[in-house]
Order: sequence, then structure tokens, then C-alpha cells
Amino acid sequence: MARSDSGKWVARAAATGGGRTYRGQRPVKWYFSLFLICVLGVALIAYSRYERQHPASSGPPTTSDHWYAAYGVDICGVNEPALASPPNASTAGITTTGDGLIHIAPKSSADTGANATLGRFVQLYSGLKLTSTTIRYPGAKTSTTNHTFTLGDKCPKGTPDAGKAGELVVQQWPNAAGNPSAIGKTGPQTVGHPSQLRLQNGQLIAIGFVPHGTKLAKPPAIRIEALLKAMTGTSTPTSPTVSVPTTTPGSTTTPPGSTTTTPASPTTAPASTPTTSGSPTTTKP
Repeated sequence: MARSDSGKWVARAAATGGGRTYRGQRPVKWYFSLFLICVLGVALIAYSRYERQHPASSGPPTTSDHWYAAYGVDICGVNEPALASPPNASTAGITTTGDGLIHIAPKSSADTGANATLGRFVQLYSGLKLTSTTIRYPGAKTSTTNHTFTLGDKCPKGTPDAGKAGELVVQQWPNAAGNPSAIGKTGPQTVGHPSQLRLQNGQLIAIGFVPHGTKLAKPPAIRIEALLKAMTGTSTPTSPTVSVPTTTPGSTTTPPGSTTTTPASPTTAPASTPTTSGSPTTTKP
């Protein structure tokens, strides 16, 4: 029976007694195999990381959709105002108009499908920063340098949480049922990395830099109301105008539809007193 290649290598090593001749032969195939394994491993890791950072853009929302999500920001116990409408509000696919809502209306594949994330919204809003440890919120009432708060920073004086170390927390209430009546009915879900939070139609998002263990509240009621109106396509109702009749003191206002009857009063001519001119005539008996 013919010997295998491995058997030949063993036989040669035995014949030379492990001498210099055998030791001088490098196992090229073995090293080359290790090199290929390392290259393929690095390539697979790089590809996996790219796919995670650039997910497929197929699926909703598409360029024909217009979704809405309400958000609220709590910094050290202070409910911050809504972000102002940015200069690129008319061209950005994920933006806000100053109403406390995130408008998800993709203009290109960069904002569709799995690319429609909270991180994409932050990226398109100049001056806004949100990571797993840091928040910079333009226009914040809670003032620090550049309105930036990082994990471990203590809340400033004048805030409800003054002196306490804060952490970045993001929670969401998904509109799982897909209809306005189900908004906020499910329990809050804590988000691991804010930038990877996928945006949904009818979603509630609470962002907070608060002491550890603080429970975040839902966005303000006025923003939830605006969200419901935006999803159902209704406008803000206006109060009916009620005209109040103006009355002049001493006059009587008659309700519409009623008839006022004034009783006829008899007119009595006053007795006339005869007037005589000249001196009165006296008759002597």
C-alpha cells in the first residue's frame, strides 16, 4: 500500500532523527492555512459590522409615507421645551417643525426602512447630540456649557435633582396595534442605544438625563394630543364664537323669536282751563 504524504513526512523525520534537515523544512501549508483563516475571520467581522451599521433600507417607512412620533426630554427633573424647527425642515426626511413631534417623511433611501432611526433624526438636526452616555439639547432650560450632559455629571443648582449624578435613559411606548387608540397603552420599553431606536408611527419617546432609577414620564399631554390629530388628519378645533348682545342701561333685551306686546294705554286729554283776557267783570247785585 502506498504511503500517504503525512506518512512520508513522519518517515523522513524518523530517518533523520529530527536532525537539521527536517528542522529546516518549514510547514508552509500549515502557515498558509492559518493566514487564510485569519483573513477570512477579519473579513467576516468587518462585513458583519457594516451590515449592523448600514441595515437594509427596504420596508416601511417608504418615501410615500408620513409618520409621526411624539417625544419628551427630561433633564434633571426639568421638562424641556420642544426643539425649534431647523433650517432644513423642508428637505430633511426625518425632522421636526417645533410641535414636539418627529416627522418621518423619507425623501430618499437614506431615511427609509431600518434607516429611520432616532439616531438619523439626531444626525439631521444641527446641534443635537444623543449617545448612550451624553445628551446635548439646543434651547434647554437646564443650562450648562453648550447644554451638554455626560454620564456622571451632577445636576446643576435650581433643578429638582440638583447635586445628583445623572445618566442617559431613553424609553419608548410603541404603537403596536397600529391605530391611534392604542397609543401609549403598552408599557414603556427601555432602549439600549438611542441611535438604534427604530421610529414608528404613533410612537412615544421619552429621553432623560436623570439620577439612576428615575422613572421617565410620557411626553407632555399637549404633544400626545398633537400626535393624535396628526395621525387622524384632524386640525385643532376652534372655539365657537358667541356673540353677546349689548344692552343699554335702562333698556330691555328681547330674546330672538319672542314677541313683545305693548298694551295700549288710553290717552286722556287734560281738562283745559278757560283763559280770559283783560280784567274780570264784577256784577253788583
